[in-house]
Amino acid sequence: MRKAVLTITSLVLIGSGVMLAAFFFLNSGASTTTSSEPEGFNVPDVGTVQEEQAAGGPEDKTLTVTVPKMERIKEADIVDAEGDDEEALKNYAGLHLKGTGFPWQEEANVYMAGHRLGYPGTDSFLAFYDQDNIENGDEIYVTDANGKEYTYRVFENLVVNPEDVWVTDPVPGKNILTLQTCTLPDYSQRLITRAELVNEA
Repeated sequence: MRKAVLTITSLVLIGSGVMLAAFFFLNSGASTTTSSEPEGFNVPDVGTVQEEQAAGGPEDKTLTVTVPKMERIKEADIVDAEGDDEEALKNYAGLHLKGTGFPWQEEANVYMAGHRLGYPGTDSFLAFYDQDNIENGDEIYVTDANGKEYTYRVFENLVVNPEDVWVTDPVPGKNILTLQTCTLPDYSQRLITRAELVNEA
């Protein structure tokens, strides 16, 4: 009898734990996927730091991006938009942060951000969910609206705080690409991947 009671109690505790975990993740996901300001998705405001970078290149600043290690970033359109443009973040896999550089610039930080969870039924849904699969040496492919292709090689993955806006700055003498999404499960920090331009065709 005692063994049966312990078994039932254990099952109830396990069930309660599963329900609490599900409630936490579903609740967290709900706030991120339905709010007009997703929790923790804090794209930095760079103002006009690199605004001159938009000069030159194609008139259409939309970039097409493929990241082999990211399941949903295969020839994904990345639109040029402000970091708080929720419509852009909802309707595209990610955005190119307005005010940062472009691939055709000699020295630029091509800064892209996307949702980790996003909005179900849109291109943003789980778009950058697997960014943490990217490793040093992996390649990222970018094509501009004129069809010119740029290949970047990853050299760094790191986690930074929301106030660490230095990650949007250019790196002297280099053309780099930066990917940003939020950390899980609390969305309190930014997951950053940085890659350097190694080829253009």
